[in-house]
Amino acid sequence: MAIDTADLPDPEDLPIDPEDLPPVNLNPGWLSADELSFVRGRVPVLYVEAVPVRVDGYGSVTEVGLLLRSTPEGMMTRALVAGRVRFGETIRDALYRHLENDLGPMAFPQIPASPIPAQIAEFFPMPGISSFVDDRQHAVSLVYVVPVTGSCTPRQDALEVSWMAPEEALAASTLSELVGGRGRLLQQALATVGC
Repeated sequence: MAIDTADLPDPEDLPIDPEDLPPVNLNPGWLSADELSFVRGRVPVLYVEAVPVRVDGYGSVTEVGLLLRSTPEGMMTRALVAGRVRFGETIRDALYRHLENDLGPMAFPQIPASPIPAQIAEFFPMPGISSFVDDRQHAVSLVYVVPVTGSCTPRQDALEVSWMAPEEALAASTLSELVGGRGRLLQQALATVGC
């Protein structure tokens, strides 16, 4: 069964003064706050998430990088590198952009040759549908384990990048600091690389 959506009305047919309309978005690959709110209320949003790792010469994970962030409520939480995929942007480009945004330009991430994620997570705003919860939206996240070879300087809203042994990253105390089910997501992603 096909589902059609209504066409947008012609602006000339609207009884609205053109000056009352929101400004034209000069970057069609990004959404304004109002547009994002509208979209989040109607369709799932695609995200990429990355677990930055350091590997030895054999490709074994020696360290896992987790971001430390402060929530608007003042809580300190751990987080993965994450963000939306823009319209017209490839998964690889989105992954690289978010890694550079969160870890700094000298992180030198080694984006996987294949766009196949280590894990896929579906987040819902209502608890109980899945083990992944995002109060803002229904989102689908492609999760990658990405080796990082350079130095990391946190940017955006990250306070620090903590590098820890895989055992420490997978400890119950660390997993409990990841919100929305991301502790489980970290376990699943690291399991794909033998941790």
